[in-house]
Amino acid sequence: MGSDKQHDGSENKALVFEVKGNSLDDGPGIRTVVFFKGCPLDCLWCHNPESKKAEVEISFDKEKCIGCGSCIAVCTEKALDKDRPSFIDRQACNLCMKCTDACPGGALSPVGRFMRLDELMGEIEKDLPFFQASQGGITLSGGEPTLYMGFASLLLQKAKAKGIGTLLETCGLFDYERFITSLFPYLDIIYYDIKIFDEEEHRRFCGASNARILKNFAELNTMCIEAGKELRPRIPLVPGITATRKNLLAVAHFLKGLGVTKVELLQYNPLWLSKLDTLGQNSEASRIGNLEDWMAMPLVEECKAVFEGFEIR
Repeated sequence: MGSDKQHDGSENKALVFEVKGNSLDDGPGIRTVVFFKGCPLDCLWCHNPESKKAEVEISFDKEKCIGCGSCIAVCTEKALDKDRPSFIDRQACNLCMKCTDACPGGALSPVGRFMRLDELMGEIEKDLPFFQASQGGITLSGGEPTLYMGFASLLLQKAKAKGIGTLLETCGLFDYERFITSLFPYLDIIYYDIKIFDEEEHRRFCGASNARILKNFAELNTMCIEAGKELRPRIPLVPGITATRKNLLAVAHFLKGLGVTKVELLQYNPLWLSKLDTLGQNSEASRIGNLEDWMAMPLVEECKAVFEGFEIR
C-alpha cells in the first residue's frame, strides 16, 4: 500500500530512496533526480514499487546472492533462511541492516535513507557544471515529493538561490493551499500525472479518489498560465487500464475544457514486475491481463491519435 502520511520538513530531513545524477529523461537538460519515498496512491502498475511505503525497507536480489551465509550468521532475529522461497521473513525482520552490511555480493540492500537538507544539497551541487552547460537542474520525484512539503520547499529555495532550475513530478494528491505557498513560487516546471478519469476506476486501480487530483490540476493550470510556468499533464499508458479509448477520451475532454494543448503519453514497460520480487511483494496484475510485455508502438500511436483529435499534442 502507498502512504498518505504528510511529513514535515522542520526536522531538516526526508526519506529518499535514490538520488540519480546525469538524467536525461526527467525534464530539460541534464538533471539530478531526487526520488522521495512514500506515496498517497497505490497504483497497481507502479513503476517504482519501492517508493510506495514511507518507511525504510530491505531488498533481496537472489541473482546476486552467492550463498555464503554471512547474512544469516549476523541476523539476531532468525529472519533469514535459504530454504524459505522469499528468503526474508519480513514480519520477523527488525530492519537493523546488519545483513546488508555483511553481504559481500550486494544481494541484500536497504531501500530508503533519511537525508539531511545540507547533505542532499551537497550531492546536488556536484552537478552544477552539468546544469549550467545544458540548462538542466533538479527534479523532485518519487514516490510523491509533496509528502515532504516543508523539506521540499527548503530544498527548492536553496536550489533557486544557486541558480538551479527546478521541476516537480507529482501525482496531484496534495493540499493545494500549502502547495501554492510552499512549493509553487520556487518551481519552474511541473509534471502532473492524470492516470484515470473515472473516479471509481481510479479508486480500483490507484487506491484513492481522483476528485482532488482533478480539482488541483484545474486550479493549478490557471495559476501556471498567470505565472507563465509550464504545467505538463502526463498519462502513463497501461494496457487495459489507462490506455483505453474510453479513458483517454474522458481525459482529453477534461484537458480541452481547460484550454490545455499539450500532453505527454508515457509508454508502458513491464520492468516494475521484477522489482516486486526483491521487495517480497506479489503482483495483482494477473487480474487485469498480461502486463508482462512492452507496449507496442502502434498502440501508442492510437493513443496519441485520440488527443490529436482534440488538437492536443
